[in-house]
Amino acid sequence: MDVLRWEVLLAVLGVLVPIAAALYEFVFVGRKRLGYRVQMDTTATDAVHSRYAGVQYAGALQQLQDGDGTRLTDPSFVLLRIENSGATHIDIDDYAVLPDDKVGIRVRFPGRRVAGMVVTELSDDFLRPCFNDDSGLNVRDGVIELPKVPLNRSAHYKVLAALERTDGTEADPRAEFAPPEVIGGIKGGVGNGGVQETRSQTGTSWRAVALICFLVTVILGQLAFSVLGRDGAGAPLDCAGGELTLTGSTAFEPVLRDAAKAYGETCAQQGVEFHYAFESSDEGLDALEREGKRRGAGKAEMLAFTDGTKRDDQPLLLPRPVAFTLFTLVVHRDAGVQDLTPEQIRDLYEGRITNWREVGGEDLPVRLVSRHSDSGTRKAFERRVLGRAQSLAPTSDDCENPRPGAPRGPVSCERGSTTGVLDEVAETPGAIGYSGLDEASTRKDLLPVRIGGRRATLEEADHGAYPFWETEYAHTYGEPPATSLAAAFLRYLTNEVGRDIVRSRGHRPCAELQNPVLCRPVPQTAPPGAEGAGAAG
Repeated sequence: MDVLRWEVLLAVLGVLVPIAAALYEFVFVGRKRLGYRVQMDTTATDAVHSRYAGVQYAGALQQLQDGDGTRLTDPSFVLLRIENSGATHIDIDDYAVLPDDKVGIRVRFPGRRVAGMVVTELSDDFLRPCFNDDSGLNVRDGVIELPKVPLNRSAHYKVLAALERTDGTEADPRAEFAPPEVIGGIKGGVGNGGVQETRSQTGTSWRAVALICFLVTVILGQLAFSVLGRDGAGAPLDCAGGELTLTGSTAFEPVLRDAAKAYGETCAQQGVEFHYAFESSDEGLDALEREGKRRGAGKAEMLAFTDGTKRDDQPLLLPRPVAFTLFTLVVHRDAGVQDLTPEQIRDLYEGRITNWREVGGEDLPVRLVSRHSDSGTRKAFERRVLGRAQSLAPTSDDCENPRPGAPRGPVSCERGSTTGVLDEVAETPGAIGYSGLDEASTRKDLLPVRIGGRRATLEEADHGAYPFWETEYAHTYGEPPATSLAAAFLRYLTNEVGRDIVRSRGHRPCAELQNPVLCRPVPQTAPPGAEGAGAAG
């Protein structure tokens, strides 16, 4: 949890700091802001330029005269740029002076007197009327007076002034003059609203560099916590390590393999290892019972999954409904049928129909491919569709040729897994069998069979229209400890990720059904003529 908090803190800082910087720059600092920039402040000496300009021009700038013909003392030149450096425009009413004062900015030069001044550059030509004779542009007592000029965003103008020294000191070409004093203010401006000195920016500002460095630090910090911090933080809270064997139903096997793989990837740091022994529901229950008796209640590292619940003689096996599973009948593509009534299906499996032409199909002998008697899928078929145990015993090994001395009737054979049934039906002309819907729907070499016109869908089954379904149960031997891998994996199957996996394989999680405790669709009556049909789940 500490790692999580640090990661969240870094993420929040990584978002808030740039936002705060943007607000500061464009909302707070970026309000009305009037700035100035000294672009030139130099003396008129011949220390360097006389070497290039020639003797006739040497000292020409030093011959500058005042308006009365008096020669200027130690003349110098200043180029001053006045600019709108804020984010909004500046109007004449924004200057912080009295309404009847035409002057918006005053500029004085300590130790120097203004001998002459001219506005040399306007960012926009429409600013020109702002500097007419009655605008307030003037030089008074050695101070430049600039009018209240309206400036749009980034607009500017420049003032070139000729000055002479007045402090009586000896001229030194290398001596720097005191910077000019720019007096003025803007209503609602930054800080006290005064005119701020700006500087030309040729590289990246220190603020931008600082922000980039901060963001890089945040990213590296998050990376370090993700890569290094989690090594010591452990796996997610509901992870448990160890070994676990999954056994039982072959119809539910694809779901469990996918879920075990996803759980192992999520909880890899805990050292998780799954083993698989899917043969049939009854064999899975028997294996769990043997393992439980050997290790003790709650200590068996095994889960058994069944199509339907356990037998009554297994009191220490604790069932938990996991999913609502659909099954379907499948036939060979040459049989010529894709819809059978419940009565026709019972007649097929009781030997009264031996050729597909008897139900409107092709002239092919019927061949029945079933699961072994301990299969949960077979029990679901007998309970939900036939209404009784299948009466025909297996009469063939290869599903085509009857054994010597076999009774007359359709050829009947058995296979030990869902895949075995599907493969046999696809390869044997006239064959019919059954399997979980998920596995059958992936096969293009055989055809699904509707039951009484009803397709094998969750909606049809949930409304009592489709009969071939069963509740999928997970069994433990006694109650496993809450911290065990068995308990953690069962919780995983019922959380969001586990439910997604169950749903992706064509099943419906029990938690999504109308009655999740019983995990069955709406109550339905037994098929017509199905005497002794068992209760659901």
